Amino acid sequence: MSDTTTPTTPSPAPPDRNARWREVGREIVAGNAMVSFLALLLAVVVGSLLIGLTSADVRDSFGSSDFLSKFWETITGAYDSLFKGAIWNADGKNFDFQIRPLTETLKFAGPLIAAGLGVGLAFRAGMFNIGGRGQMIMAGAFAGWIGFKLDLPTIIHLPLAIIVGMVAGALWAGLAGLIKARTGAHEVILTIMLNYIAYYLVFFALTKKNLLQAPGSDNPKSLPMKDSATLPKIAGDHFNLHLGFVLALVGVAVTWWILNRSALGYQMRAVGLNPTAAQAAGINVGRIYVVTMTIAGALIGLAGVNQVLGTVPSGVGTDVDAGIGFDAITVALLGRSRPLGILAAGLLFGAFKAGGFAMQASQGISVDIVLVVQSLIVLFIAAPPLVRAIFRLPKESK
Repeated sequence: MSDTTTPTTPSPAPPDRNARWREVGREIVAGNAMVSFLALLLAVVVGSLLIGLTSADVRDSFGSSDFLSKFWETITGAYDSLFKGAIWNADGKNFDFQIRPLTETLKFAGPLIAAGLGVGLAFRAGMFNIGGRGQMIMAGAFAGWIGFKLDLPTIIHLPLAIIVGMVAGALWAGLAGLIKARTGAHEVILTIMLNYIAYYLVFFALTKKNLLQAPGSDNPKSLPMKDSATLPKIAGDHFNLHLGFVLALVGVAVTWWILNRSALGYQMRAVGLNPTAAQAAGINVGRIYVVTMTIAGALIGLAGVNQVLGTVPSGVGTDVDAGIGFDAITVALLGRSRPLGILAAGLLFGAFKAGGFAMQASQGISVDIVLVVQSLIVLFIAAPPLVRAIFRLPKESK
């Protein structure tokens, strides 16, 4: 009887766990989130240099032995005051004074988040909504007119003013989407021109007493909002934080659901990636342009409502947007047009706004330095290859 052996099949090699974790690490390092973080870090570093170089004490000590110590003291003092003005003031005499900076940050962040969502949503559909200023002005004007003109119970008055303002912003942005869908005109040109039209329309209305101008006044300003149309404070009367921040959080949740859980969001993302392929797949690209811009305008309109009914309820003016319409572009870019990213970016920029004033008051450093840091963030985010080259990051994986 012959001695035969059955060949055995070699067992598969166990997975290389180290290789798996190396790949995960590479994806993290090469990802957009890391680029955004490093862009922010670069902006802060360059901003720190500017803070030191613009300080008179630092310049006077140039060439002396205490130059570096003066430089360091100036930078640390500036960021310490920024922190105390935006997050927590440990020098406050009681808890209310200590926590007040955080409530101011949240107050400033509310309209930034809402407007950033509108810009980011348009980005996801492949459009550049540069019309945030006009959409906020129109929303603020209509919401403000409801707010000071009508006499209604709060349960009706406040929701009506919010809805009317958001509808005004939606229609103003939807107009740009409709023109783009029908004629192919570029939305950047459309939204920029609509900014000017909105500004001068509202300015005209503010010079007419039977429209928006306050009776007995020659200034382009409306009457203040009635109490029944003012966003209520949510942290007590001694804080300025109001319901607008909560509405912005609702906007984050709704936008996230639209983009990630709805058929409409899938179509938006498909059009944003490749409108030609989306059209070939049966998606009505023109309709998506109109719908996206309309929803984006409603979100930016919420920021205008936030300003008029909450942050500055003293009346409607042509400065109702307070630069938020353009800051929202930065917020959307830093947040990578993702709702949760925009939420984080809005909170950061809200902290910049709240802390910048404290930095100027306590350290004598111009609040414009904060604007420089914000601009640098945009610069570095707009040039990912530059950030990757500086930090020697691998290319983004496809």
